[in-house]
Amino acid sequence: MRDNLKSQATIEGNLKWNNAIKRESELYSRSNDIRSEFERDYTRIIHSSAFRRMKHKTQVFFSPANDHICTRMEHVILVESISNTIAGYLGLNTQLTRAIAMTHDIGHSPFGHQGEQILSEISKRDIGKAFCHEKNGLEVVDKMALLEDNKQNFQNLNLTYAVKDGIISHCGEIDENSLRPRNEYIDLYDYNFPNQYNPYTWEGCVVKIADKIAYLGRDIQDAITLGILDKHLKELRDMLDLSKSDAINNTIIINNLVYDLCENSN
Repeated sequence: MRDNLKSQATIEGNLKWNNAIKRESELYSRSNDIRSEFERDYTRIIHSSAFRRMKHKTQVFFSPANDHICTRMEHVILVESISNTIAGYLGLNTQLTRAIAMTHDIGHSPFGHQGEQILSEISKRDIGKAFCHEKNGLEVVDKMALLEDNKQNFQNLNLTYAVKDGIISHCGEIDENSLRPRNEYIDLYDYNFPNQYNPYTWEGCVVKIADKIAYLGRDIQDAITLGILDKHLKELRDMLDLSKSDAINNTIIINNLVYDLCENSN
């Protein structure tokens, strides 16, 4: 129902607020800056070279000749759109939701999950640790990606705890019947494997679900475009409860899933 989670939004007054806006070090300030903490995170992310590199990374189908097949960059934008709709409807902090969504896959490998599996095999062979894009995303924003400040100094992205938590907690390849945030304020580098902990905020939970909704709808549409699902369209219509005359596309699938989620969240 609308505004069902408004009392749980990550805003000033929430018991998690002070932890949510913590940074590793104080971020430089300007007298004419009108942005909130999470808005600063959002713009720091989209101005980073690590974010721009996602335009060449695979979502599911790699190196397609068709320019209209989804890339990792488009997927991230879809997750932002979907999570912003859900968070706004439920009364949550959309600024935080958008910042998490835009950076959730910043540590993803090239060539989608197949690339991630190959990198993980190499990583386990050479350094004894598996590669996972969620944990790599945390490393990227904390230790790799750089931005020039107003004094010509280069600094890491230095994002807030809530946004970094959303990155490492977003694993969407898990089947879950329900999701709620954890209460514990943990060291995010204590993550040892994907989905070890739930997100710290409801906004992080929304992005995690929006990630799944985004790739389900878009991947199905891409598969239809490429002719992969031609023999399974009737089965797909039955699953989606659509008649023969109804369209099967990304917007239809997303709308149905988002509506169902919003109406059944409390």
